[in-house]
Amino acid sequence: MSRFNWYVSAAAAAAMLAGTALPAFAQEQFIPVLSYRSGAYAPNGIPFANGFTDYLKLIQERDGGVNGVKLAFEECETGYATDRGVECYERLKAKGATGASAVSPLSTGITFALTEKVPGDKIPLITMGYGRSESSVGSVFTWNFPILGTYWSAADILLQHIAQISGGTAKLKGKKIALVYHDSPYGKEPIPVLEDRAKSWGYKFQAIPVTHPGVEQKSAWLQIRQSRPDFVFLWGWGVMNSTSVKEAAAVNYPRDKMYGVWWSGAEPDVTPAGDGAKGYNALALHPPGSDFVVHREVFKHVYDKGKGSAKKEEVGEVLYNRGLINAMLTVEGIRTAMAKHGNKPMTGEQVRWGLENLDLTPAKIAALGFEGLVPAVKLSCADHEGVARAYIQQWDGKKWVKKSDWIAADQSYLRPMMEAAAKKYGQGKNIQPRDCGKQS
Repeated sequence: MSRFNWYVSAAAAAAMLAGTALPAFAQEQFIPVLSYRSGAYAPNGIPFANGFTDYLKLIQERDGGVNGVKLAFEECETGYATDRGVECYERLKAKGATGASAVSPLSTGITFALTEKVPGDKIPLITMGYGRSESSVGSVFTWNFPILGTYWSAADILLQHIAQISGGTAKLKGKKIALVYHDSPYGKEPIPVLEDRAKSWGYKFQAIPVTHPGVEQKSAWLQIRQSRPDFVFLWGWGVMNSTSVKEAAAVNYPRDKMYGVWWSGAEPDVTPAGDGAKGYNALALHPPGSDFVVHREVFKHVYDKGKGSAKKEEVGEVLYNRGLINAMLTVEGIRTAMAKHGNKPMTGEQVRWGLENLDLTPAKIAALGFEGLVPAVKLSCADHEGVARAYIQQWDGKKWVKKSDWIAADQSYLRPMMEAAAKKYGQGKNIQPRDCGKQS
């Protein structure tokens, strides 16, 4: 049985093993969990959801909640479909003592749809490493938080890397860069940056869409075989990623010339391709592994009590760690809000304030057990991204190996683009930008 089919057939069992809710309390802080444990995106959705829910369980089991306020959560299966994601949001948004604290949809398509809804509902949208790139401009996108990196940041980091290994940006002139992308809002996000840089840096850019769910890519890789680009960027998700790696091997395109975004660089993206995945590169927002302090805490307080969401050996996989980090940011947004509003269940509006005033110093990161996993991050009214950096990792056939130093996105280039795009969006929606100088 293929890994993809195994994930699909085992989805119901995985959901049962995970434990999809913490019980509600009279004065709980409710956190909705939009997840997908079935379908073509389950290989990636499952480990993320496991990490996210394990961290919430850790806060409950070890700390009794946040500052004495107990947590409750409920999973809702979206299947990565925008309509189902909106349905889940509508069903869960009013639960708990004060309604949903914040929503992490793990889907750019769902993010686009909810961006229209959350201002009226006053619920922050945490889109860590994804979503609308211009939503980093908090003066316009009051409720969106693409913390730790946007897709424009990711595209810029990849371009910086290949320019460096090519001998400088001037050496990219005349080279060919192809983007194999999921034909959805997610996959289309990096195109503006890649097209704009092509004009100034002189490389030839080719965009090749792949239709959902991405299991049929013969025509895309026929184009790759014919055009033979110098580099291929992969913006896929779920089974699309492993299919792309397999197809690259089939047409003999060098995997060491392939670079995935950070959502195309997890274990399920490469293991189905076997030896054909060796040499494949991807961005990394954070390292893999379970030898960090937070993992020891999760093992002690969650898994040793038989309450873990994943198999113990899966703790520390790339997307498991990303789920941990996303949940931590959510919890710390709540904790920061309590510092102003008191130790009681926070409303979505109060949590939004907490996120805008989030200041995770290196000392705080270490105290939370995330030293080495998360950089210091500070958000503000104007800046909802906080920090944008990544490194290149390469699959050696068994594990991910770090292949570059950390690379920071060039905000001097990206920020004007983001502000212009945010302004255009705001004008189209009749949004009056906030004066961030007057926010407190």
